[in-house]
Amino acid sequence: MESRIEFSIERSWSRETSRPSLHQTQHQFSRMMSDDKPDAFRNVSRKPGLQIWTINNMQMAPVPAQGFGNFFEGDCYIVLYNRGSGQSIDIHYWIGKTSSQDEQGSAAIYVTQLDEFLGGSPVQHREVQGCESPRFRSYFKNGLIYKKGGVASGFHHVDTNVYNVLRLLHVKGRKHVTATEVEVSWNSFNNGDIFLLDVGKAIVQWNGPQSNRREKLKAVLLAQDIRDRERGGRAQIGVVEGGDERDSPELMNVMTTVLGQKPAQLKPATADDQPNLAQNNSVRLYHVFENSGNLVVQEVATQPLTQDLLRSGDCYILDQKGSSVMVWKGKHASQEERREALNRAVGYIKAKNYPPSTSVEVMSEGGESAMFKHLFKSWREKGQTQGLGATYSVGKIAKVEQVKFNVMELHARPDLAAQQRMVDDASGDIKVWRIENLELAEVDPSTYGQFYGGDCYLVLYSYQRSHQLQHILYMWQGRHATTDEITACAYQAVNIDNKYNGAPVQVRVVMGKEPRHFLAIFKGKLLIFEGGTGRPGAVNPNPAARLFQVRGTSEMNTKATEVPSRASSLNTNDVFLLKTDHKCYLWYGKGCNGDERVMGRAISDVLSRQDKQVVMEGQEPAEFWVALGGKAPYASDKRLQTEEPRHSPRLFECSNQTGQFRMTEVDDFDQSDLDEEDVMLLDTWEEIFLWVGKLANQAETKEAWNSAQEYLRFHPAGRDPDTPIIFIKQGYEPLTFTGWFNAWDPHKWSVSNSYEELKKKLNDAESLAQITVGPSRVSEGSYRAPGGPMSSPPPSGSGTYVNPKLLINQDPSDLPDGVDPTQKEDYLSDVDFENLLGTTRLDFHRLPKWRQNDLKKKAGLF
Repeated sequence: MESRIEFSIERSWSRETSRPSLHQTQHQFSRMMSDDKPDAFRNVSRKPGLQIWTINNMQMAPVPAQGFGNFFEGDCYIVLYNRGSGQSIDIHYWIGKTSSQDEQGSAAIYVTQLDEFLGGSPVQHREVQGCESPRFRSYFKNGLIYKKGGVASGFHHVDTNVYNVLRLLHVKGRKHVTATEVEVSWNSFNNGDIFLLDVGKAIVQWNGPQSNRREKLKAVLLAQDIRDRERGGRAQIGVVEGGDERDSPELMNVMTTVLGQKPAQLKPATADDQPNLAQNNSVRLYHVFENSGNLVVQEVATQPLTQDLLRSGDCYILDQKGSSVMVWKGKHASQEERREALNRAVGYIKAKNYPPSTSVEVMSEGGESAMFKHLFKSWREKGQTQGLGATYSVGKIAKVEQVKFNVMELHARPDLAAQQRMVDDASGDIKVWRIENLELAEVDPSTYGQFYGGDCYLVLYSYQRSHQLQHILYMWQGRHATTDEITACAYQAVNIDNKYNGAPVQVRVVMGKEPRHFLAIFKGKLLIFEGGTGRPGAVNPNPAARLFQVRGTSEMNTKATEVPSRASSLNTNDVFLLKTDHKCYLWYGKGCNGDERVMGRAISDVLSRQDKQVVMEGQEPAEFWVALGGKAPYASDKRLQTEEPRHSPRLFECSNQTGQFRMTEVDDFDQSDLDEEDVMLLDTWEEIFLWVGKLANQAETKEAWNSAQEYLRFHPAGRDPDTPIIFIKQGYEPLTFTGWFNAWDPHKWSVSNSYEELKKKLNDAESLAQITVGPSRVSEGSYRAPGGPMSSPPPSGSGTYVNPKLLINQDPSDLPDGVDPTQKEDYLSDVDFENLLGTTRLDFHRLPKWRQNDLKKKAGLF
């Protein structure tokens, strides 16, 4: 170990001559807040989930769920994520690149006080625009959108179903996606990146000729997220391949309408930023204390670190050579030391001349993050079943609150259709229809919650908000439903949407991937059959045995899903129901808890009225195994039974292309994070798994083994270089690998979900030829006819629209200049459009051409 060094930093390191110090500002803030429940935190929920606030006039203003993932560059934000059930709470404060020093100081103060308000247990993070941590990005798996301006520019919130939008988003990133608002001009384009032209009711994706397949897929998912989250599902999406624009004439018409003619040459591709540093094995631990008014930072040790170096009465800084700085607060440290922890970390970064974007984490004893623990040679938990010290990752084991995890990034996965959102306590009214013969058929309320994989359903949820009736329309698609039924489901959703005047928020739900709110509205009675149909009189397959996996700990998050009735489907961490012709077994794995058992028994009464025979894992009668076709291995590793393993598993995307091993961590991981084009490293501490996707680069595949050895050799905790390394190819995953993933689906890759197929589905599903750019999407004071150049507004037009009187029953020669006589409806405002044609613009374009013409004739627009 090197000799100890120490240096001091002036206490008031954040002071600037032109403004009060952070301590003076903090004192002013503390006077504004009550001792018991600070007024600023009156809306802070202690329930699991994501909460976001922006700093507005030095106050915390909540951001609605529709705005999650949108960050204004001129603002600072506070992001709180609570995993629930005694697990760690994370508080992040995000700094926009053009935010003021006052806003940054206010955010830092609020984070410290919020930490105290929540008992001092959360982990605090400092995030800088463009250099966000993997954990922060995991909350927004579709990507982050950076928007120009901020509160001062008039930002209030994102409204669902608002279409008066015109913006261009520059999308970058293959694993961690960001989208930045840029000038709406061809000058913003380049040949290597992807751009989304958002005109409200249409989103056109333009792929640079040098962009890769993974980037294109991520951009499509981002476009879908914008459509679903900001437009309530009502926007058309189309994709243009750069260099092959002639293959998409309708979409190019939209682009040239807004941008003008595409220039012959665009700017060359620009290299992606590389914020992820190589694994850093230079780790130093410093003791932080005050001496005569100065802050002293004294080096204690270098790697490998041991846990006994941390004393409960002190605070420490752990420095990974500038790639990240972590502050550890002992539980017996003084209140002043604990309160100053975040401020000290920022001051330390300045004193060391580290980049302002350096990652910062502040944590309390007992609430250490998984990354922090991984930097120590050994780590022993104190109080295994108490406190907020548990730092489970969603990708850990099926045992740990499967439904409560990953709910904020559900839509980011290719096989999910709706981003989960808890709009209320699920106490509203529901009505369920099934698609039968392509028409709607009401479902008997006594069978609500029973879904069959051969059917499609529409579920209308109605609830009150601010004394107004609100609606959510879920479109549930069975895995084995026909294409016609899925199409009919979407068509009937439009009809229901029209019946409620376009008010419902539409959410497409894929079988087996139901968001939490969907689970909650069925009050713990959600039962999903793999196949068959719920139609009256239908004859369904009746196998000798049916096996259901139960997941959930309360009425708000429980469901039972049918799985193959064989022993290999079992998991030691779950409850299973096995129904035979003569008996119904309730199987309790060794890793399940009391709440899970209670919910298993409750939902078993929905499946069968028979008496239930409770079977404990390891005490199964012979007839139990006979019903499952005999014994077979299943996910039952003893390490998976413990509630808190020594080290939480971590997943990384691997790259050795630069000659130096690099990794990008995937936080809160799931099976869908295993990209088919990637080499992934799963570190469970006692084993290293290398997973190679079937489309992975050959060079990286060859280097995968060396990469894993290099990972161990340079790990800052001084890992055993002989740790077993297990090489796995996609489709051949053993139980010891899949057991670390929540809800592993062995058939996930048998149904292709490539970018090409997703693009085709979008193009087939939307009436791309009908996408138009009406005048409402052009800035005020200007007007552009579809397909035409920018010109002055029509002589007698009303604002940016044309007065309907100048269009109805008018000959082409009498129309205002620039109006296309075959598309008069495009020059109507949305209100006039719906009044004259009796439908919304989007629903109108979904109609067949003959029906459109019929409506136009009746309105005098044909």
